Amino acid sequence: MSEHNAFQEVLRLQNLSKSYNVGKPTEVEVLHGLDLRLQRNDFAALVGASGSGKSTLLNVIGLLDRPTSGELFLLGRPTRDMDDRNRTALRGNAIGFVFQFHHLIQAFSVLENVLMPLMVVKGRPDAGDINRARRLLKQVGLEGMEGRRPDQLSGGQQQRVAVARALVNRPALLLADEPTGNLDSKSAADVFQLFRHFNREFGCAVLLVTHDPRISQQCDRTLTLVDGYIERDEAQSAGP
Repeated sequence: MSEHNAFQEVLRLQNLSKSYNVGKPTEVEVLHGLDLRLQRNDFAALVGASGSGKSTLLNVIGLLDRPTSGELFLLGRPTRDMDDRNRTALRGNAIGFVFQFHHLIQAFSVLENVLMPLMVVKGRPDAGDINRARRLLKQVGLEGMEGRRPDQLSGGQQQRVAVARALVNRPALLLADEPTGNLDSKSAADVFQLFRHFNREFGCAVLLVTHDPRISQQCDRTLTLVDGYIERDEAQSAGP
């Protein structure tokens, strides 16, 4: 279990808004006064039409962008006025990312790709880091493939590497942006089950952006974003 587990509220948005071109005639507000809480073990889908603000919201939650007003608390820490160095450190320690395109580094081995977030934070990985990465690769069904290059794997296998990479820092929050969008049905189901497994094992909150109703219906909670507002926040039956 992660050392973050002592804190049950992982994420809180408080009257959060995001605008672009602030102070210019072309200023536009994309997110409007959002309030949201994610607790430890939450498994939520974020759905909405193209242009509803999903990518903007994910970038703000992932500390890649700052809100214009309001506040975002991550593990109880206010982040809006946090300096870049502390934001980067908090993001590296507390958030894992999985994208539609896995963004693996082709020149690196599978094992090196999984270790990349730790290498960014601390430089050379130690023996414990390497063992953790190997265990994760075993858990995602890639034992024995540690030395392969990404182009020697199938698309589904590469996305499994991306999942292991996202979890190597034992994040409190896993953000997944259309993670099954480029996969066939079986690979998509396999990757979704990996999220479920790690959500339960590590207690990390999961926020998964998807256009696929088959995926969102398996989540415990669905957040519907419409024109920059959270229009609905509905609990539903847990997935298998």
